[in-house]
Amino acid sequence: MTKTVLSFLFVIGFALVHLSSKYLSFIKDSPRSKFLSFSGGVAVAYVFLHLLPDLNHYQQKVGESLKKGIGHYVEDHIYLIAMLGLALFYGLERLVKNSKKKKGAQSNPEEVAVSSGVFWVHMTSFFLYNAVIGYLLIREEYETKWGMFFFFLALSIHFVANDHGLRKDHKQKYDKYGRVLLTVAILIGWAIGAITVVHVLIESILVALLAGGIILNVLKEELPENQESSYVAFIAGLTGFSVLMMLV
Repeated sequence: MTKTVLSFLFVIGFALVHLSSKYLSFIKDSPRSKFLSFSGGVAVAYVFLHLLPDLNHYQQKVGESLKKGIGHYVEDHIYLIAMLGLALFYGLERLVKNSKKKKGAQSNPEEVAVSSGVFWVHMTSFFLYNAVIGYLLIREEYETKWGMFFFFLALSIHFVANDHGLRKDHKQKYDKYGRVLLTVAILIGWAIGAITVVHVLIESILVALLAGGIILNVLKEELPENQESSYVAFIAGLTGFSVLMMLV
């Protein structure tokens, strides 16, 4: 089976994950589903064992492109971009929380959806996030087909957790519009990768932003005290996925 055919099967799998995640009744907040903590461990393992080491490779390419001008004075450009990615998604989360507080001033903010403007800003950022993942699915340089499978596995689990968080923030608007948009984003990203190759500098920046975004999206689900996260499930996901990647 060629890489293109295999990646197409996996991108369809990504689409089905987004479209069906609302029906996964075992994922809940109270008591918090251990699956969400497990998925956080898997995502962190993938970032630290694959995405961050990949940034070394991209750093060399970005360094060549930025060796003149102000970029010459900034070492580790790609890690700076990853940090900015984390800061960007953190800013979006604060925007969402502030919107919920304003709308839910007389009630429980957790039960209130954010404003339409904030919803579309949030969806735009995750549209890009998903499109990058779709592009990397076909354009990432995997050593074996197992590498592509682990990419699919880790991010499918991550998508389920992300969908849960986005649905909690945006309520019915996410199910009506958001999950469809994010499904389309995955397919568009894959299609772009199938027909063309994005300039390496742009690809490097997008991968770095993605790494920062994944780290923030995992931490925001795991760290708050009111989430009652399962540390054991988190460590199980982290350890299990790490061992699988190292064995293959």
